[in-house]
Amino acid sequence: MLPSEPKRIHLAHLPTPIHRLGRMTELLDGPEIWVKRDDLTGIGLSGNKVRKLEYLLAEAREQGADTLITCGGIQSNHARATAVAAVQNGMSAVLVLRGQSAAPYDGNVLLDRLVDAEIRLVTAEQYRDRIGQIMEQVAGELRGAGRRPYIIPEGGSNPLGVWGYIRAAGEIGEQLEEMQLPVDVIVTAVGSGGTQAGLIVGSALSGLKGRVTGFNVCDTAEHFQDLIGRLAAETIEQYRLPVRLAADGIELIDGYVGRGYALSRPEELDLIRTVARAEGIFLDPVYTGKAFFGLSDQIRQGRFRKGQRILFMHTGGIYGLFTPEKREGLFPGPV
Repeated sequence: MLPSEPKRIHLAHLPTPIHRLGRMTELLDGPEIWVKRDDLTGIGLSGNKVRKLEYLLAEAREQGADTLITCGGIQSNHARATAVAAVQNGMSAVLVLRGQSAAPYDGNVLLDRLVDAEIRLVTAEQYRDRIGQIMEQVAGELRGAGRRPYIIPEGGSNPLGVWGYIRAAGEIGEQLEEMQLPVDVIVTAVGSGGTQAGLIVGSALSGLKGRVTGFNVCDTAEHFQDLIGRLAAETIEQYRLPVRLAADGIELIDGYVGRGYALSRPEELDLIRTVARAEGIFLDPVYTGKAFFGLSDQIRQGRFRKGQRILFMHTGGIYGLFTPEKREGLFPGPV
């Protein structure tokens, strides 16, 4: 039990393994690359979302909630993971998703529908300007119908959700110590900030070495510098954690958003295909595909060099590959 750790329920299959990406290390001719397989946490290959949901659902159950409300893009891994976790805990889910009015039943949406989640679509402008207000309105509507809703923010990224990766940092530290495997850098994709915030705070608490470096898959590095800094500070203050963050403690590498959130470039899909054929590991096109593409490009540019050891956080998200756009991008034309 970590200091001030809030209640959690057990959803994830932990610890997730760490192993070497030998063929990708050779192909890139740079640092030694290892991977933390958080794509294997469970709940339908839900990746990093499950660690956060262990804490969020514990609070929801304690409050007597019967319905979870959350948000995300139309192919949101977090929303799908929340919907599945809701069913497994005897709850319903309402997903407020940014997308078109006629969302096709593919990828994560298909799974959302299979577990009978209610999907409410909003425009990009509505999502950007007032998603919090919209979820509150949904909660008010449900309360009026006699239900007990619990709102989970985008990506599960609030101080309570951050605990998922505070605990993960301790888990990584124990594994690396047992393996006698010091690492120089821990790389993660950044989409809502909670994973990197948790790794930073958790590293400070547990003494995990290796600087935590994020590749933002949307927005800008400046945006996430502020967001992750606030998330980390709020978590430390709320739970009275005995750590202090260094002024330069948040490292982000910008420039790999590409066409935008969840939109893929040919070179990103080529990299996903290369990793699959070299390692038998499937990266997702929204988060890990962009982050690993950024990592490999930075290796080629010399930022990360031979003699270093990198731990790449595979945060999951395979179902984003199962959409017409991604299938056509990976394999144009008929089978």
